[in-house]
Amino acid sequence: MGLREQFTEAMKASMKAGDAATTSTVRMIIAKMKDTDIATRDLTNADAPQQAGDEAIVGMLRGMVKSRRESITLYRQGNREDLAAKEEAEIAVITRFLPPEMDEAGMQAAVAAAVAESGAASVKDMGKVMAALKAKHGATLDMGKAGPLVKAALAG
Repeated sequence: MGLREQFTEAMKASMKAGDAATTSTVRMIIAKMKDTDIATRDLTNADAPQQAGDEAIVGMLRGMVKSRRESITLYRQGNREDLAAKEEAEIAVITRFLPPEMDEAGMQAAVAAAVAESGAASVKDMGKVMAALKAKHGATLDMGKAGPLVKAALAG
């Protein structure tokens, strides 16, 4: 079952259960997905896919989680624990749709393989390594955590 179908099923289930918070979050995800579809649409080629693929949707979901984590930090600084709790609940719903992230050992191995594959020799080649990682492990690798690992691998 693709992500789009998972969103639809989650919407139906949350509405039947009367879970307003989950329903609201899933609606927000679907609206953001439609925005992503519009942004990726190729108007010059009618034969091109008119919907974003699962890879783009996973990236969108990761962006949603990242923005909510930033909001939580700001809400806690402003002593707004109620709003921080709402954002945390939204993160819990969003992460249900994300593939499991790679563990630390897997990340180290992926970084080492990407460094060897790209032929990177110094920190100046970090962009090549990050591009290789994103192409190969984009859905399961948190690029924010991978950056420092790549930098450390290239520096030493």
